[in-house]
Amino acid sequence: MTESAPVAAVEGAPRGRVGLGSLRTFGLLIAIVVIGAFFQTQRSAFLSPENLVVLIRSMASLAIIGFAQLLVIISGELDLSVGSVYGLTATVLAVVWLGEGISPVALPFVFALLVALAVALAAGAVNAFFTTVVGIPSFIATLGMLSIASGLELLASNASNFNPQFNRPPPEPIDYELFRALGATRIADGIPIQIGWLVVFFIVFWVLRHRTLFGFRLLAVGGNPEASRITRLPIRRYKFAVFMLCSLMAGFSGILDFSYVGSIGPNSGASLTFPVFAAVVIGGASLNGGRGTVVGTLMGAILLAELRNGLAIIGVGAFAQLIFVGVVTIAAVTLDRLALRWR
Repeated sequence: MTESAPVAAVEGAPRGRVGLGSLRTFGLLIAIVVIGAFFQTQRSAFLSPENLVVLIRSMASLAIIGFAQLLVIISGELDLSVGSVYGLTATVLAVVWLGEGISPVALPFVFALLVALAVALAAGAVNAFFTTVVGIPSFIATLGMLSIASGLELLASNASNFNPQFNRPPPEPIDYELFRALGATRIADGIPIQIGWLVVFFIVFWVLRHRTLFGFRLLAVGGNPEASRITRLPIRRYKFAVFMLCSLMAGFSGILDFSYVGSIGPNSGASLTFPVFAAVVIGGASLNGGRGTVVGTLMGAILLAELRNGLAIIGVGAFAQLIFVGVVTIAAVTLDRLALRWR
């Protein structure tokens, strides 16, 4: 009796939510089309192939981190440290690879890359430890990590900017080519490689979320924690996995943008945390856990990128962009609450 009830609750949840999820996705699609049509009437270059490529490339890191943040939110938690981990990971790569900042040696690029990604994983593990073992709410634990990672970024870099191309001594040519290949090259038909990374991670996270036992159980962990405990699901292990994956994606995205831009400076990811959260929430994820789709997160990221790109094209200042993002996020959360009450 104790096992059949939780399983029934978990299995019944997705069926009860299909209508709302489909409606949210359809609404997002309509919003994207309508907003795109509006900006096209203001500037005919908005829907040009060149601008669309720029728009999608600019949202690649946002969406990649958003896919991982989605899993954290589905599990019933929240990671506010992604922006700081994004900047810390890229800074550690620069410091260890170039032998700058507090690093006493300069490592080959591949080893420096592994060190940087290990730092990102460690940040995720610390978030998971204090959330699942110590019992601190994830909001507080990851807010603390946000501050810690920002401080470590400044400490490691000595509050300096790094540009490998103009570093003295310069990095090895093969290392520099590997560095640029990660985020600054182009693939078929001149498409930026970051769009390729976006497609790859979309497929990976879609399969992970929608086609694996891990994704199914994660819905149960966030949507019905008591049932998950009764059925002895490995809740702690699952939350460690999603926190570490979220930090890893944040760190990797920081490295991709470092490669694309060619330089890195202090607090480079400070403005990223809220847009990631907004994209996931706008995409239909529930702050109560147990609901959210990868497609919805992608569409949320597209909507935010469309707003930023379109407002910039028509000459609206950055202050208005922030206002629009805030308004859209509040509207999405309000819609989610109203939908829950309606159900």
